[in-house]
Amino acid sequence: MTVARLILRSLRRPTSLRTTTTAAAFNLQSLYLQSPTTNPNFLIPVRTFAFTSAEEAAAERRRRKRRLRIEPPLHALQRDPNAPRLRRDPNQPDTTSALVGPRLSLHNRVQSLIRAGDLENASVVARQSVFSSTRPTVFTCNAIIGSMYRAKRYLDAIALFAYFFKQSNIVPNVVSYNFLIVSHCENGEVDKALEVYQQIKDNAPFSPSAVTFRHLTKGLIDAGRIDEAVNMLWKMVSDGHGADSIVFNNIISGFLNLDNLEKANEFFDELKSRCMVYDGIVNATFMEWFFSKGKPKEAMESYKSLLDKEFKMVPATCNVLLEVLLKWDKKPEAEALFDSMLDRHTPPVVQAVNSDTFNIMVNECFKMGKASEAYSVFKKAGNAPKSKPFSMDAAGFNNIIMRYCENDMIDDAERMYVELCGKSLSPEVNTYKTLIDAYFKAGRIDEAIDKYAKMVDVGLRVIPTYANKWFSSMIENGKIVECEPILTKMAERDPKPDATTYDMVIRALCVASNYDTTLILLQQMVNYGVGVAPVLKEYVLEVFDKLGRKEEIDRLLIARGTGYVPGVPRNVNGYGQRNQYGYGQQNGNGNDIMNRQQYNNGNTQQYGNGNGQQYNGSWNGNGQQYNNGGWNGNGNGNGQQYNNGGWNGNGNGQQYNNGSWNGNGGGQNHGNWQQNGNGVEQRNVNGEQGYEQAQSGSVAAL
Repeated sequence: MTVARLILRSLRRPTSLRTTTTAAAFNLQSLYLQSPTTNPNFLIPVRTFAFTSAEEAAAERRRRKRRLRIEPPLHALQRDPNAPRLRRDPNQPDTTSALVGPRLSLHNRVQSLIRAGDLENASVVARQSVFSSTRPTVFTCNAIIGSMYRAKRYLDAIALFAYFFKQSNIVPNVVSYNFLIVSHCENGEVDKALEVYQQIKDNAPFSPSAVTFRHLTKGLIDAGRIDEAVNMLWKMVSDGHGADSIVFNNIISGFLNLDNLEKANEFFDELKSRCMVYDGIVNATFMEWFFSKGKPKEAMESYKSLLDKEFKMVPATCNVLLEVLLKWDKKPEAEALFDSMLDRHTPPVVQAVNSDTFNIMVNECFKMGKASEAYSVFKKAGNAPKSKPFSMDAAGFNNIIMRYCENDMIDDAERMYVELCGKSLSPEVNTYKTLIDAYFKAGRIDEAIDKYAKMVDVGLRVIPTYANKWFSSMIENGKIVECEPILTKMAERDPKPDATTYDMVIRALCVASNYDTTLILLQQMVNYGVGVAPVLKEYVLEVFDKLGRKEEIDRLLIARGTGYVPGVPRNVNGYGQRNQYGYGQQNGNGNDIMNRQQYNNGNTQQYGNGNGQQYNGSWNGNGQQYNNGGWNGNGNGNGQQYNNGGWNGNGNGQQYNNGSWNGNGGGQNHGNWQQNGNGVEQRNVNGEQGYEQAQSGSVAAL
C-alpha cells in the first residue's frame, strides 16, 4: 500500500486510529527516504519529526555533525578524475586558501624573523623564495613590506613592492597598494602616492578601500594640500564607500590645525548626518585642539557629548580618549573611563579592553612615580556582575617588564617573567632582550647568561646586533668559555649566526689560549657555509703557526674548501658571501636578481674555491679570493687582489672581485665582470655586497 493511500485512509478513521496510522505513515516515509536507492547517505538518518526542546535539537545537530565527520558523504570521498580542475585567474591576487603547506611554512618563517626584529634576514628569505618552487604568497610579501614601513624604512618598503609585484610578477592586493601609498606619503612623495591610486583605479581588479583614502587624505593634509584632500573625501563618498570616520577626522584635523573651527564643525556635522554612529576619535581630535588652545571647558564638553550618546566604543577609540585625558592631566576622568571599559568587558560577547589599554594606564603609573601601583593596575578587573578579567597577552607583559627594567626593578621584572611563563604564553624576543640587557647593566652576568641560553634553547632568533653586544659583554666579564655552547646552539638553526659573531668569539678564545674550542667554531663556520673572512684566516693561521699547529688550520680551511659543503645551504651574512641584492650569474652570463648560482658557477666561493682551485686562479669560478691569477690569459693578470683573475683577457689591476673574461677590463673596481665588453660594466651591483636592501640609485632599487 502506498503512502498516499495510508494518509487518505487515516483521514476517514477516528482520531485515535488516525494518530496511530499517521505515525505509521510517517515511519514508512522515513524508511523510504532512507533507502539506499534514494539516499546515498543511508547511514545518516533523516529527521522527520520536530523536537520537544531546543536542547534536544542541539544534541541531534551535534550527533549528526559527529556522524558526518566519521562517515563523510560519498561525493566527498570520490572525485571524478576526468573532471577539469578550476584554474585561478592569474590576474587575481592570492586568496587565503593559497596559504597552506610549504607556502604557509615560508610565511611563518618570515613572520618569526620579523617578530625577532631581524628584518634583513626576513627580507632575504622572502626574496630568495621567489626563485624557488615555493613562491611567496601576497600575504608574505605584504608582511615584510609592512614591517619595513612600520620601521620607517620607507625606501626599502617601496623597493620591495617593486621587486615582488613588478619584477617577480606576484599579483598585489589592495593591502599591498595601501602599504605603497602610505610609504610614499610618509616619505613626502604625495604625488607618487596619487599615481599609485590612479593605477588601482585603472588597472587593478578591485577598487580602492577606505584605508586607501585615509592614507591619501592624511598625506595631502600633511603636505599642505587640504583642498585636494577634501576632493579626495568626496571621491570616496561618490565611489560608494560611505562616510568613513577616520577620513573625516583627517579633514577635521587639517582645518583645526589651520584654526578654522567653523569649517571643522561643518565637516563634523556632515559626518553626523551621514551616519548615526561614528568613531569617537573625532571627539578626541576636538578635545586635543581645545586643550592646546587653553579651552579645557570646551574640550570636556566635547568629551561629555560623546559619552551622552552611549556609543559602544571599541578599545582603539577608548585608548585614544585615555591618552588625551592623561596628557592634559584629567586623571579622574581617565580612571573613570578605564573602569567603565573594564565593567563592559564581557568576552566573548564584548571585548572592551585590550593590552594597549593596560599599557597606557601602567605607563602612567611609572610616569607619575607610582611604580608600586603599576602591578595592581595591571591586574585590575571590572566590578560589574557580568564583567570578566582581561586575559593579558605577551605584549602587555613585555611592556610592564620593560618599565620595571627601566626603573632598575629587575626582581619585579623577573617576577612578571615567571608569571608570563606560567600562562599559556611564550616570552618573545623583546622579553628576553629587555631582561638580558637589564641583567648586564646591573652586573648580574650569570643571570644574563642564563637568560641568553634560555632564549637560544627555545629557538628564538638572535639577530647579529644583539648577539655581538651580548657576547662582547660576556667576554669583557671573563665568561669566554660560556660563549661556545650558546653560539653552537644558535648555529643549529637558520639563519646561521653572522660571521662577525664568530670572529669576535674566536679571537677571544685565542687570547684565552682555548685553541681546541677555536677549532670547533672554525669547523662550524666551514660546515654551515659561514664565510671565514681573510683577516680572520690570517689571524688564526698566525696564532696556530706559533703553536706549530698550522697544518690543522690548513686542513680545515684549505683542503675542505671554505664556505662550501655539499647539501648545506650557504649563509648570506658572512664576509665574502653571495650578494644579497646583487645579481648572480646563470650559465656564465645571465643575471637573475638574486644570488642563486646555477650550472656550477661558483660565484659565492672564497679562497679560490670555484672548482676546487686554491691560490692558483679560477676556471669558470668568479668569486675566488687570494691571489687568483690569470688562467691561460694573455700574461696581463698582474696585480689582482682579493678575488681577481683574468681568463684569457687583460685583467690589469683589478681589485675586489674583479676580472675580465675575454675583455679589456683594466682598472675596474668592485665586481664589474666584463664579457666581451672592453671595460663596459655589466650591471655594477656587486658594490652592494652584504646589504640587505639596494642602495640608493642602484639597479636593484629600480
